[in-house]
Amino acid sequence: MKSYSQINGRPSRWGLWSGKNFTRLALSSLLVAGGVSGCSPLRLLKPGQRLLSRVKVEGTEKADAERLQTLVQQKPNSTFPLPKVAIYQLGRSFYNAERIQRKLQEDRTHYDQLIKAAGTDSAEVGKLLTKRERHTRRHQLALDKGNAVMRLGEPPVIYDSSLTATSVDQLGIFLKSKGFFRSSVSATDTVPTRMFSPLRIFTLRSPFHADSQRVTVTYRIQEGPVFRYSQLDYDIADTTISRRVLLSQPQSLLRVGDQYDEEQIGAERSRLENLLKNQGFYDFRSQYITLEADTSFAPTTVRLRTMVAKPTRGEQHRLYTVRRVNFIADAGLVRFGQQRDTIIRDSVYYLAYQHKFSTKALDLKLAVRPGDAYSLSNTQLTQRQLSGLDMFRFSTVTYRRVRGPEAPADSARGLLDATVNASPAKKFQETSEFGATSVAERIGPFGNVRLKVRNVFGGAEILEFGLRAGFEGQYSLTGPIEDVTDRQSVLTTQLGANVNLVLPQFLVPWRANRFLSQYNPRTRFNATYTYVYRPEYTRTNAEGTFDYIWQRSAFHQFVLTPVDVSIIRTADVNEQFATILQNLLIQQGSPLYRSFDNLFIPSFNATSIYNSNDFNQTRDGYYLRLFGELGGLTRSLYQKEPLINNQDNPKANRLKTYDFAKFTADYRRYYKLGPNSYFVYRLAAGAATALTSTRIVTRDETGATVGDETAYLIPYDKYLFAGGSSSVRAWKPRRLGPGSATQYKYDPAQPDSLLKVNGRPVRDYNLEQPGELLLEGNVEFRFPLYSFIKGAVFTDFGNVWTLRSQPINPNQTPAQQEEQRKRQQQSTFRFNNFYRQFAVGSGIGFRFDFTFLILRLDVATKVYDPTAPGSKWAIRKFSLAEDQTAFNLGIGYPF
Repeated sequence: MKSYSQINGRPSRWGLWSGKNFTRLALSSLLVAGGVSGCSPLRLLKPGQRLLSRVKVEGTEKADAERLQTLVQQKPNSTFPLPKVAIYQLGRSFYNAERIQRKLQEDRTHYDQLIKAAGTDSAEVGKLLTKRERHTRRHQLALDKGNAVMRLGEPPVIYDSSLTATSVDQLGIFLKSKGFFRSSVSATDTVPTRMFSPLRIFTLRSPFHADSQRVTVTYRIQEGPVFRYSQLDYDIADTTISRRVLLSQPQSLLRVGDQYDEEQIGAERSRLENLLKNQGFYDFRSQYITLEADTSFAPTTVRLRTMVAKPTRGEQHRLYTVRRVNFIADAGLVRFGQQRDTIIRDSVYYLAYQHKFSTKALDLKLAVRPGDAYSLSNTQLTQRQLSGLDMFRFSTVTYRRVRGPEAPADSARGLLDATVNASPAKKFQETSEFGATSVAERIGPFGNVRLKVRNVFGGAEILEFGLRAGFEGQYSLTGPIEDVTDRQSVLTTQLGANVNLVLPQFLVPWRANRFLSQYNPRTRFNATYTYVYRPEYTRTNAEGTFDYIWQRSAFHQFVLTPVDVSIIRTADVNEQFATILQNLLIQQGSPLYRSFDNLFIPSFNATSIYNSNDFNQTRDGYYLRLFGELGGLTRSLYQKEPLINNQDNPKANRLKTYDFAKFTADYRRYYKLGPNSYFVYRLAAGAATALTSTRIVTRDETGATVGDETAYLIPYDKYLFAGGSSSVRAWKPRRLGPGSATQYKYDPAQPDSLLKVNGRPVRDYNLEQPGELLLEGNVEFRFPLYSFIKGAVFTDFGNVWTLRSQPINPNQTPAQQEEQRKRQQQSTFRFNNFYRQFAVGSGIGFRFDFTFLILRLDVATKVYDPTAPGSKWAIRKFSLAEDQTAFNLGIGYPF
């Protein structure tokens, strides 16, 4: 008997889980299991060898179990995401070391003969030596580590008892360094591994058995009591040093009652060294600092004494002052017989053969000043500030002790001459990029050209120009009415230009003081123009921004944009596309038509970005981006309501301004689980809403009023969207949501009716879905696969919702009005229902990490689709079709 679906009365389809497929899958699984068991790594063992199968660390209660695991010298073979021993054994099955050795010798002999025949031709000999090295290196790699398949896997880990003994010692040392002075560590390696082999059932044996050729090593920890600080003392003979150290006690990393920790003790030594270096002690080193622990006073307590030794010569550590600062602005350039010209500004000597940089601009970036005490932090700040200018290839700060007659008579005092060496970068830098895309069955070429001009006005400014042009295949949004299911492929044109000017300081009406220079302040002017041509419309966007940029630290950046102005104009919209936009508005309440209106969008915004990771995301770090924007607050000064909307000629509309507020937050956490494996999660949220309502009157070509509505409207580009390669990856960009509302295609021949194929409405997967509230998240595990190839498994979830229900269009039929009410109920955010409307997608990813460039391929499939009619579990109908599975190509990590 066939099971039938309650949705459409047809036999229900369960994809991979249907009867025949399930039987085939079960049989295939048994065959694969049998094959894997036949490829047991035990076949690779020699007599007397045993395979390390498992490592356990037991008995940890207060100690860091993860750190203890990393100290174990031998670990079993990894099985996730692939059984690497099986891969190694597969490669070994066709590995022939004798043949590779023979080939290596043949190549050496062959190239030696060619080199001998080349005689004195040095160029030819050099080429032959390079080829010989390349060939022999490849063969030698195969001899040392196996063929390519073997290197993709792992050789079986042969148990070594000496490494177990070493691990016991390492674990004991670590525990004592963490305050477990009475701890002990033992190891047991005689426990045979208990295995589960389901295929033993077919031989009428128990599936559980003990395998004596496999070893499970168990490390047992006896922690004992934790020792804590009961007293912190200081023994510092130098009174000058003592006074500074004691004043810094509130910043100490050690506290009475804390657990003894040698890592914290080392960090405290570094803190004291930096403290004294920043207060003028140029010669001071951490080797002068000794911390002595005494555990003999009271049980489980430690008295810690910090001792600072005197220098080898003299009774006191010397305090240094910067006597003179020389700034060489063209280091590395030599002109024989000519001396550098000198300009003195604020007691700093600026030297150059030709002064191309404004000494005022350089002086603001100089934290090392004559007359100040030596400071390591000021030295590092100067180097960071000069590097941030993007004017120099490199910059260094060096010091020379003043000796001889010029040195001060006081032995406790010293003088330093500082020299800043900066080598200028090229004034002009051009980058270009050309390529092609294959979209919608069409090849579209594109090109980008950028020109950077450094020091354009002599004040360390950067001026950038950019031009871009491209053609991209797209499916027509209208298409021939007689065949709406076979959309026409067309080439779209995109042209753009931008100009960007960055000043190395804040542009303010008052004089900027030196205090702000430590935050690397910059002022940026940016202007961008974009032109888009499609058969359905022609659209332009001109935008100008004025930004203040500064950094609180190396990880934290702020951007304040007091002026952000955009002018969007739709130069042309064909009649059929305008009809589609109106139908979407009437039938679905879609705001898509507003993106083809003429808009004036003034706003100001602010952004805070904290990122403790690097470009390749190799650290255990955090990322938090906060963005807030307010727009159109002054529209009442120059715009009167109602706004007139020309229904049949959108390009004739005057510029409209909407007031709005927008806020977004993006938090990411990177956990480093191993040298190359990471667990990453991301949580993002956002809201965009109109501040006041707007009245719009729609008129036809005769001037008659055909619509009058008052609604809360925001510019289309300020809406929030979900889906895409950095969002919920199983959905196309900007196509997820809103809520659980389902999008259907409408028949262009009958705009009031849904498009149906075989009597069933056709879902629309290509219409953008804007929302006013965004909630989404991602969970991803990243791991190495082979060499520069990295893998990932991930799950994404999220959606967008509307916050307000728009007025019902009075021009709709009662049935359409009821449908709109239903859609608004499904798409509006509600606290008692939103969690049921999260879309969920999962997949795998491959990342090609070339250090300077990361190429990414993510394959994601829908697991739970809240907008699907009937069953929401899309995974039951798994396929590689574009409406179920998405392939995302990109540069860099998704987050």
